Amino acid sequence: MTVSSLATPAQAEARPDRPGATELRLAAFAAHRRARFPLGPLTLFTGPSGSGKTGALRAYEALARLGGGAALGEVFPDPVACVPERARPDAQRRRGFRIGCTVDGPEGPVRLEVAVQAEPELRIVGERLTAGGVTLLETALRDPGRRVVQAAWHTAGSSPVTRGPLPDDRLGTALLPLRVAGRTDGERRVLAAAEQMVVALRSVYACDPSPRRMRAATPLGAGRLLRGCDNLAEVLWRTRSECGHRYAHLVTAVRAGCAGPVTDVLAEPLGDGTVRALLDRGDGVRTHLGLLGDGELRYLALALVLLTGPGVLEVDPAGEVPAALQTLTVLADGLDRGLDVRQAGELVRLAARMCERGHIRLVGAVGEAVPVCEEPGVTVVDLTP
Repeated sequence: MTVSSLATPAQAEARPDRPGATELRLAAFAAHRRARFPLGPLTLFTGPSGSGKTGALRAYEALARLGGGAALGEVFPDPVACVPERARPDAQRRRGFRIGCTVDGPEGPVRLEVAVQAEPELRIVGERLTAGGVTLLETALRDPGRRVVQAAWHTAGSSPVTRGPLPDDRLGTALLPLRVAGRTDGERRVLAAAEQMVVALRSVYACDPSPRRMRAATPLGAGRLLRGCDNLAEVLWRTRSECGHRYAHLVTAVRAGCAGPVTDVLAEPLGDGTVRALLDRGDGVRTHLGLLGDGELRYLALALVLLTGPGVLEVDPAGEVPAALQTLTVLADGLDRGLDVRQAGELVRLAARMCERGHIRLVGAVGEAVPVCEEPGVTVVDLTP
């Protein structure tokens, strides 16, 4: 694995005022062992098929869902597939996997490590939250017969730690605000670090546009873009009137990535409660999006994702934290799937411009043919063996 980053010195030295993940660690997960991946505002995993790109993004999404409070069984419906292939069970026939990340922000770097038992039954068997060399939360499975882990969190009061049980199917870090009162400086430090971690993890949108489902007219509804971008026409209908400046950037991006002239991107109601999307060619001809190729549709959908935000995308950010203190992270496996080299290059350049502004981050996986290494601000993680 090789890593390169073209971030400016100012970007490297500035302490972020909004939490963001700076490292993904896969101590033992699927094809990865003892792996550490740096994450920047724009990170692209590259490498041949089977090198572990999808596994890395899957682990990131799993951490995000756990940070949002999801139950372990929802996050890992097939946990055995996450266990390294050659991992042998211990004397109690247990096998599992370990993942973690670092989030930097106002509280400085905060590290999270999670150990998950996949067999014989799915459960979290250990978790550690640390910052500044201090262990703020640590959990361990003490009694396999009980569905809880023993937790100890930093107090720094009359007692250095407080102990208590936590469920073994939820991330303890996400539960701390319900258990820690914040009476001492130590407890307030725990809560601040946990909040920073959870805010960064919850503000994640996993996106995989499906051209087949994007071709049909869609009903008008909430106007939040689904993971597969099925309701692309509905979202175009909504966003066109909300921010003309940003929509103009979308039209420019579509013009650069779609064949033929493009003067506008439109959505029109059909009178039956549905809406369809069109490209205005500028000479009286309007092309229904259903007639576009798969690559053009994926390109358009991904450009829309990069130019919008949590209010448009189907994501559940931390509602108790102001939007100005959050950064949305888009996960895009197969970012270049179906795209030609020109489209992929345009999309990466658009992502670089948007990520530089700070309101959005992108972690994507691309093939070996995408020219990404020369783009300023891109952190490239090359998984080529």
